[in-house]
Amino acid sequence: MTQLDDKINEHFAGLVVRKDLVKIVKGNAIVPSYVLEYLLGQYCATNDEATIQSGIETVKEILRQHYVHRNEAGLIRSTIREKGRHKVIDRISVSLNDKSDNYEAEFANLGIKQVLIDSATVKAHPKLLVGGVWCLADMEYEFTEDKNASPWILASLKPIQLSRFDFEGYVQARKQFSTDEWIDLLIQSIGFNPQMFGKRNKLSQLVRLIPFCERNYNLIELGPKGTGKSHIYSEFSPHGMLISGGEVTVPKLFVHNSTGKLGLVGYWDVVAFDEFAGKQKRVDKALVDIMKNYMANKSFSRGVETLGAEASMVFVGNTDHTVPYMLKHSDLFDPLPEKFHDSAFLDRVHSYIPGWEVDVIRGEMFSDGYGFVVDYLAEILRSLRSHDYSDRYKHLFTLSSEISTRDRDGINKTFSGLMKILFPDGDATDAEIEEVLRYAIEGRKRVKDQLLRIDATYPAVHFAYTTADGTEKAVQTLEQLEYPNYYHRTVSGDAGMPSPGPTDTDPAAANLTATTQPGAAHAGGTQQTTTSAAKSEHVEALVPATVEQVLKDGHIAFVENQRGVSFDKLFGPYLKGASKITITDPYIRLFHQLRNLMELMETIARNKATDDEIKVHLITVEDEYKGEQQAEYLGRIVESCAGIGIQFTWEYDTTGTRHDRDITTDHGWKIVLSRGLDVFQRFEMNDAFSFSNRMQQLRPCKEFNVTFVRI
Repeated sequence: MTQLDDKINEHFAGLVVRKDLVKIVKGNAIVPSYVLEYLLGQYCATNDEATIQSGIETVKEILRQHYVHRNEAGLIRSTIREKGRHKVIDRISVSLNDKSDNYEAEFANLGIKQVLIDSATVKAHPKLLVGGVWCLADMEYEFTEDKNASPWILASLKPIQLSRFDFEGYVQARKQFSTDEWIDLLIQSIGFNPQMFGKRNKLSQLVRLIPFCERNYNLIELGPKGTGKSHIYSEFSPHGMLISGGEVTVPKLFVHNSTGKLGLVGYWDVVAFDEFAGKQKRVDKALVDIMKNYMANKSFSRGVETLGAEASMVFVGNTDHTVPYMLKHSDLFDPLPEKFHDSAFLDRVHSYIPGWEVDVIRGEMFSDGYGFVVDYLAEILRSLRSHDYSDRYKHLFTLSSEISTRDRDGINKTFSGLMKILFPDGDATDAEIEEVLRYAIEGRKRVKDQLLRIDATYPAVHFAYTTADGTEKAVQTLEQLEYPNYYHRTVSGDAGMPSPGPTDTDPAAANLTATTQPGAAHAGGTQQTTTSAAKSEHVEALVPATVEQVLKDGHIAFVENQRGVSFDKLFGPYLKGASKITITDPYIRLFHQLRNLMELMETIARNKATDDEIKVHLITVEDEYKGEQQAEYLGRIVESCAGIGIQFTWEYDTTGTRHDRDITTDHGWKIVLSRGLDVFQRFEMNDAFSFSNRMQQLRPCKEFNVTFVRI
């Protein structure tokens, strides 16, 4: 167990479970995670290994005896008949038989219908009427001569969900965790290992939770296959319903005019549309129209009557093309069916999660640490729907006056949702509030910038905010930083239109001046003068290398997940011509860090003449646990470099006081590195067929800064 796991068990005893247990007990049962964790929470919510093992066996036995597999339904029905009574775990839905004036239950896996259920049970659990609910049910069998009567009797029913929770206790326990610890706890609760994700990717995962804690929140996520877009909506909460985008109808979603039966939005907190993308999908225009009204006004019409509902809507789908391809030829909503590729519909979307930034889910990404029993967290999030945190930034920051009311609503709802998830006690620092606000603005900006490509009537918007001291800060999307030549294309412009020239109102673009530092430009950033640095924290993406390189002092900032970074373009121009290079980095210890060092040696080799010899000296710190392996790897680098004219040497800093991270050359340059050479996110280092393994510029990077100083 990690220190975080110990802390989780200390402050949330009985409310957390080890996340790898779900896979252990699931077997071939096609049952949502929240059902399994409900059972695990009863028997395994502890850190005592003996109790966990005993609990696992108990849960397995419960599933073996009571979970209904479709292929064993006949055996379970026979068991009920022979024993007279038996408990089952199944998905139960209820409908009203208006001919007999009775409610009748249907068991999805057990395969029986027309089971009488009393009105009081239906009133207590109205979701039984829409979509069905997983339940523990006591079934009885009593044969009768009456052919119209069902022999199946529902003796009792208990939906699988938490019976009670202490919200105040939850808020007080949150105060015992730092923000990073809390984020990691939430990521583990979702089922992922937080060590495998950067901060920005963690936030993307948590934005998926906002629909559960924010009423009438409209979210879209489009991205490659296999990134877990629909996982949360199908497995995470008993208050969400995941449906296929092609299976929904107006009566099913909103209301049936002839019967008056309310649809999904009246009973569920979240209605998520899976496989929402697909240009060839047939879509009912009437459905699109009523969805527009509901997403904007939280209401829909049934004849002369207008009804309201609180369900959030989520749209997830797969992209067919890369981001630069979509930006060059169409827009980031390109995969949607034609009738949904409509500016009025898309303008109702509050935030767009860039699914292409989320890694494809791999086995090592799943967590074996402790996280909340998901049903507990689902109830917490549901209780937060009645809170409003949208004003928590207004004493510190003011949104640009250009931002419209609808844009503000999207920003405020995303901000409110993230604040509820991260800071339910409201105790956030100014810097943390600003980070959440920037992420909320970016999500809405991604929507609005694409609308400019679809509909010429939408005006361009300057997405920025002002701090208390009057400093304006612009917000850019990562696509804007990486592909500036394609990003600013409009509905009336040509594909691939270059980004506008520098203006005083676009601080990021203002960095692209005649004084742009060539070395920085190659690396994906620009020189920041005192004025431009004060205006913007971010920089533009790669620009082509120039033939003549005039090296200048400068500072470059990179945002998390930005691509296009390579040592060749970042350092190459400054290392060329040096005969002695000193690298100071205390974190050249682990394999991936030593690999980064080797890739820097490759850059040095590419920038030296064949008949030159270069001395490269490394100052680092010995690894406390794997010092022998560290020394072995460094020795192998020495051997490799010797054959190509690089004399590589290294030493350990034994004082324990050196924290510098820089590269210094003997021909007058010092490159100060905020993260040393460890600038890339995790990638598949053992996969020889992965482009991110073979090409640095295709790896997403961490947030870091580089400063070039002439000495």
